[in-house]
Amino acid sequence: MSSSSNTQCNFGPDSSPLLHPGDIPFRSRRDFLVRGGLGMGGLSLAALFGINPFDLEAAGPTGPLAPKASHFPVKAKSIIQIFAGGAPSTVDTWDPKPELVANDGKKIPGYEGLALGSPFRFDKLGKSGVEVPEIFPSIGKHIDDIAVIRSLFAEIPDHAIAAKMLMTGSTQLPKPSLGSWLVYGLGSLNQNMPGFITLGGDSTFRQAAFLPGIYQGCNVNYDPNASLSTILANIRSEFSTLDRQRRQLDLSMQLSKMHAAQLQKDSQLDARIEAFEIAFKMQTEATDAFDVSKEPQSIRDMYEQVPAGTNPGMGMRMGGGKNAVGTKLLVARRLVERGVRFVQVATGGWDTHADIGNSVRNAATGIDGPAGALLTDLKQRGLLDSTIVIWGGEFGRTITAGGGAGAPGRDHNGKSMVAWMAGGGVKGGQAYGATDEFGGKVVDNKMHVHDFHATILRLMGFDHEKLIYNYNGRPFRLTDNFGNVAKELIA
Repeated sequence: MSSSSNTQCNFGPDSSPLLHPGDIPFRSRRDFLVRGGLGMGGLSLAALFGINPFDLEAAGPTGPLAPKASHFPVKAKSIIQIFAGGAPSTVDTWDPKPELVANDGKKIPGYEGLALGSPFRFDKLGKSGVEVPEIFPSIGKHIDDIAVIRSLFAEIPDHAIAAKMLMTGSTQLPKPSLGSWLVYGLGSLNQNMPGFITLGGDSTFRQAAFLPGIYQGCNVNYDPNASLSTILANIRSEFSTLDRQRRQLDLSMQLSKMHAAQLQKDSQLDARIEAFEIAFKMQTEATDAFDVSKEPQSIRDMYEQVPAGTNPGMGMRMGGGKNAVGTKLLVARRLVERGVRFVQVATGGWDTHADIGNSVRNAATGIDGPAGALLTDLKQRGLLDSTIVIWGGEFGRTITAGGGAGAPGRDHNGKSMVAWMAGGGVKGGQAYGATDEFGGKVVDNKMHVHDFHATILRLMGFDHEKLIYNYNGRPFRLTDNFGNVAKELIA
């Protein structure tokens, strides 16, 4: 397995300290050129990108992140994925079940335990009349742009395993994440920024595995209350000015060309210099992208406000009654606006084993306003047509009571889970697939995670069977050995 899977691009308070150039000895001509770039802290910046320069293959003179054509012409250019960590309950969010409510507290055929009906009202909204729960009023305003998927299922309802499956299409082997596959296939629209950025979440969510490390997601430990210098720690060199860094990079490129002309071309060395170049350009571009103070106050308020009298889920609130997730989604919009191909925002609060009425409402409150603001903002800017927004968790929850008596909740259920998509060629205003009358298992248009990935790749212009990477003597793909596109979800 490539060592790139063990390296991480990490900015923020938890990121690694910079290496000093004097800590690395000369061993070869390559080391000399590496040291030449170290005046700008280049080695550490390359490591922050998750780049192991000794396992990369150069992608030609245009560079590994240069924009590439997809298999089919499509509208979508970028994806914002909102990961609802903890596993949202289907019947309390996007899959209303009147029969379950009617049998609340009773035994129901085919299930162990007593039925637990949802405490939330569902209303048919928009021209489409798709049912939306009362806990999602802001998202509900966009229901005609949203495709609700009610027929997803997970193989193993364990948080870590199911999340890994959702992100990488694998429950065991380390495989590249969805974002890494997309940047590998499409490149980046902005050569001054990584093509794949995560705002929180587990390292497996952004891994490149056996793909070249340049395609690994760059994690930013974003904190709305922290200064940009803290959020983007290590992005600026402690050793050189920008002018000096530029001259060092130019010299490294000249020496590399001389080496190629007089001896041989070294693709690994080219990749290292490419990493230095991106790191150099990020020093100004990334700082601007993450500076939400440049947004009008009205836009910031739209993303950040929390309704009075509510208590959003853990990790979602910041000072002044504002929502930290909202600020992250505003950053996500600023990133796709600048050409970042894939942005993933990790949220939480959905591990609702007890007190289902309050726990689900709190989790929903934390994301409803921000997600609604994101859809509104993207649409107003003309970006929704080219940006796919995806929301969903790692599995679903039981339709029977769990968590003990008094304030019951719901336990793990991999037989039914929900997600929704909007924008970027998605056919909105529909609910795709169906569960049984109680909502416990999928019965119509079953969608495995591989089918979900195949559909997302098709929306981004790919035949999932042809987006492959040869490793260890065999071709690999995100959808492994199967996957069907849900054509009904594509406009």
